[in-house]
Amino acid sequence: MSTLQFDKIALIGIGLIGSSIARAVKLKGLAREVAISSRSRETLARAEELGLGTLYCEEARDCVRDADLVIVSVPVGASGAVAEEIAASLKPGAILTDVGSTKASVISQMLPHVPEGVHFIPGHPIAGTEHSGPDAGFADLFEGRWCILTPVEGSQAEPIARLRHFWETLGSKVEEMDPAHHDKVLAIVSHLPHIIAYNIVGTAADLETVTESEVIKYSASGFRDFTRLASSDPTMWRDVCLHNKDAILEMLARFSEDLAYLQRAIRWGEGDKLFDLFTRTRAVRRSIIEAGQDTAAPDFGRHIKSTP
Repeated sequence: MSTLQFDKIALIGIGLIGSSIARAVKLKGLAREVAISSRSRETLARAEELGLGTLYCEEARDCVRDADLVIVSVPVGASGAVAEEIAASLKPGAILTDVGSTKASVISQMLPHVPEGVHFIPGHPIAGTEHSGPDAGFADLFEGRWCILTPVEGSQAEPIARLRHFWETLGSKVEEMDPAHHDKVLAIVSHLPHIIAYNIVGTAADLETVTESEVIKYSASGFRDFTRLASSDPTMWRDVCLHNKDAILEMLARFSEDLAYLQRAIRWGEGDKLFDLFTRTRAVRRSIIEAGQDTAAPDFGRHIKSTP
């Protein structure tokens, strides 16, 4: 059992990430009190039924009072509004962080509202599934996964160290990164794959010469895996596209160029180019497995490890 790290943690938003944090905090005994806020009364009631916290608030400003650590887990487009709402209620010396997958936009939205004396340390745990809501969380979601912190200018070392220790206790490997660089990295490793998945599944759904029943019935592993990504929370991914658009558009342009290269190779029967590309990409997959970010086990019917 881990030692107490904070008297009170406030979680603004209780979806997959927020509920996983709540479960891990409870399991490891990291806080005396866990206050939870959600814009949805139904979601808040479900969080209470699941026993995810010790205090439940419809208003975020009520949730954060006297909290030592405040974690904002909302779609990135709502970050600024949340920061504005809770600003006057934040305790001096509190650590304010988030879990959004775009950092430059979140910083520009939230920082103007952060009161003096509050330590704003943006963060992004790179962990998740295609599921959402308070029931989707599990305590070991962050085990072996990276959490990136993007401290703003003037951040103090001690609060950063405390937040780093918190994420490490949840099982994460922690790294600090410049916000703009974070956004470019995530555009290629997360945002672009999701956008491509949404597009491919949408294309299949619109294909007039193939019926919907055939798409579902004959789904091979490739299309099936794309549907997993494409079933992710549409509100979250709409906001990601709108709030990291420069980096995403840059990666989409690069992807379009590479796709044109592949198209030409197929058209002209250039098997050597195809073989070289497929060999390079296979090596990337092996590297991901060796880095412990996935398993080589066949994925059909794979079950997600879960801790209540």
